[in-house]
Amino acid sequence: MNMKKWTDDKLVTTRDEIDAWFLKHSKASWSRRAGFLIALIGAFAVSTGVVFLFFDGITVMSFVLIGLGSVACFAWYKTEQQRKLNSKFLEEIKVEIARRAKKAEPVKKLKVAEKPTVTEKSESIEKTESIEETESIEETEAIKETEAIKELNTIEKN
Repeated sequence: MNMKKWTDDKLVTTRDEIDAWFLKHSKASWSRRAGFLIALIGAFAVSTGVVFLFFDGITVMSFVLIGLGSVACFAWYKTEQQRKLNSKFLEEIKVEIARRAKKAEPVKKLKVAEKPTVTEKSESIEKTESIEETESIEETEAIKETEAIKELNTIEKN
């Protein structure tokens, strides 16, 4: 499937839907084990039906066992195939999103180099304000120190 023509929104929503499907099916701790158990029971039913055909002759119960076993095995097979297809498709979508992000990254760097963003402007203003605050604090501390030295000098003279 060619995802290069898909929009970014469609890719993201498809990725979210498949992630939700995986989350839904992976929450139950018995989901994979139960599916495997059903497949084994189905295979057992098919083999039992075939054995009954050989030993008991042609009966309806043998065909019912074979039919139900086949349905159980087929359901398990389709579920596993769907899980594998979804995981491969999800990986393809993630690769495509990453590819587009890398492709868009140089464009963003060029735009950033051209003019600063609002956050960069606010950061530079905050830096200059903090520098001014530290300078004013240093000045007041220096003034206090000089006043303390003058007081000590006057006390020593007296």
